[in-house]
Amino acid sequence: MPAPTLLLYCQHSVGMGHLLRSFGLSRALAKRFAVTFVNGGRVPEGIPTPAGIERVDLAPVGMDEDTNLVSRDAGTSVETAMASRRATLLATVERIRPAAIVVELFPFGRKKFADEILGMLAAARRRRDGAPLAVCSLRDILVSGRRDQARHDDRAAQTINDWFDAVLVHSDPRFARLEDTFRPTVAMTRPILHTGFVRGHGAGSGRAFPRARQVIVSAGGGLVGGPLFRAAVAAHRLSWPRHGLPMRIIAGPFLPDDEYASLASEAAALEGLTLERSVPDLSAELARAAYSVSQCGYNTAMDLLGSGGSALVVPYETTRETEQRDRAARLERLGAVQTLAAAALDGPRLASAIERLAEFRPAPNGLDLDGAEKSAVLIEQLARSKVDRIATTSEVTA
Repeated sequence: MPAPTLLLYCQHSVGMGHLLRSFGLSRALAKRFAVTFVNGGRVPEGIPTPAGIERVDLAPVGMDEDTNLVSRDAGTSVETAMASRRATLLATVERIRPAAIVVELFPFGRKKFADEILGMLAAARRRRDGAPLAVCSLRDILVSGRRDQARHDDRAAQTINDWFDAVLVHSDPRFARLEDTFRPTVAMTRPILHTGFVRGHGAGSGRAFPRARQVIVSAGGGLVGGPLFRAAVAAHRLSWPRHGLPMRIIAGPFLPDDEYASLASEAAALEGLTLERSVPDLSAELARAAYSVSQCGYNTAMDLLGSGGSALVVPYETTRETEQRDRAARLERLGAVQTLAAAALDGPRLASAIERLAEFRPAPNGLDLDGAEKSAVLIEQLARSKVDRIATTSEVTA
């Protein structure tokens, strides 16, 4: 009997975190479903789609610094891209007739993509005998600094009630629960299930490597990593003569080209400093290094927890974006990492913080990192339960 079909929708707009987490989830789902992965953003070279997964690429769209939609294809307008995306989504639903749909983040984010997501869900309902299972896939900590936060939370809760069957929160509930950063006045009528953390696409830090005496500096996809990298260069210039600790900066595929060129020029003149655009498996590189300096996005945090290395995090933060700061503070309380606030970031402070890493050993944390497999089991159970309910209802009404 063929595996039931599942459509996983992922729209990553800034970095790679949402994409890599969804790839990790889809790898586990592929053991139980025929998975079609619908991708709405740019996929950097060197990031392979998990084996056994069909990937459907929508016209790539993201957001600028003012949260306006922008086409990632220079020859295509936003309006043309969005129309193309809607058509591709509807054609995909018609072709695979999914038994289950997993939507990453929405409606807790991605409001600008609501029309195409709700249109996809509505089309799927029309194209099956009984609506398919619809599940929201959610990270551990949400953005909670919006000007209209109360209205946003209420709208998200109502959308879950109207369109979804469950919310899967990819967090160990001992670390973070949904209600920590989501407080609607509208009662949620769908189950909220905490799955444990989902490891990213590479998940190489699950392997044991001998540790090299070096510090790796990274910022995920790199789009907003410029300040960290510039401070790292300044820190290396100060510390290399004193300690001779090699530094590798892994810039990420989305660091703007002009910033990368500037870093490359400085790195070429400094002994002991290596600059690389990207690596196939960052988690494996972190596991090999004695020390690491990074931001504190979800996937980076999972890589650090899995690697067991001595880690310093400098969480990315804006007036609205406090998610990384919150995650970093929770990790520091567990004794898993050391932190340096972005507002305090400069060469001398970063050099001192890296020196202190030599005396730091992360404490055992016992957090659940098996969320991908547990999520796949839950989705399979929910899908079967929904099929059984529909069958029972049909028998009663026949």
